[in-house]
Amino acid sequence: MPSTVLLMIDLQNSYLVQDVRDALGWPPIWRLHEVVTECATLLAAARSADIPVIYSRQTLSPAGQLAFNPRAARHRRYRALRVPHLPPEEKVWRSQLMDAVAPESGDVVLDKTRHNFFAYTELGPILRSLGAQRLIVAGLQTNVCVEATVRAGLEHNFEVAVAENAVATDGPALHYAALNSMRVLYVEVAPWRDLIEPGATWDTAYTTPNYGRDTAYWDDTTVAAMPR
Repeated sequence: MPSTVLLMIDLQNSYLVQDVRDALGWPPIWRLHEVVTECATLLAAARSADIPVIYSRQTLSPAGQLAFNPRAARHRRYRALRVPHLPPEEKVWRSQLMDAVAPESGDVVLDKTRHNFFAYTELGPILRSLGAQRLIVAGLQTNVCVEATVRAGLEHNFEVAVAENAVATDGPALHYAALNSMRVLYVEVAPWRDLIEPGATWDTAYTTPNYGRDTAYWDDTTVAAMPR
């Protein structure tokens, strides 16, 4: 089996508490607890199979808001008075990885300041040192940091798969749309057990009609009603 590495994206305590997300206008993560449980089981299976694990941890840049995308900075300024004040120890706790999916000895944890895990981090050099050929991506959020990292992984010429039962985002519509978008790029989208089994071919993205998407996608009445 080609050399495989598991990337666990942003499984941080901040997702367990909704007050700041509410203030910023972000709904709760859909199926959060189910996905965290799947991630924990995936981690155990990966370690048993000697698959290296690399975690990302989303943090603020040392430059603070100067490093924000201008539109993101404007959004945060607009919502600033709604965001609750958090004591320093609470901020630290929220930035940490969840206990249920905590790193173990031998795992790597890298901080990132962008959606894409490759941007301004040591991920690329570490993957080269590991001789990685395939990346399995799991964690949060499907249409944001997961998808950004997947697209970057493709640009670095890795084979990339998404563990569809071990990712989630703000709601099912965004989740499934992101998975469908990635399928068209020949990303393997499958339950994680299918991705790590010995001899896994990772070929459904290009051998399955409609790239493995549910055929109902093509019959969606909202899509059919859109102007051509």
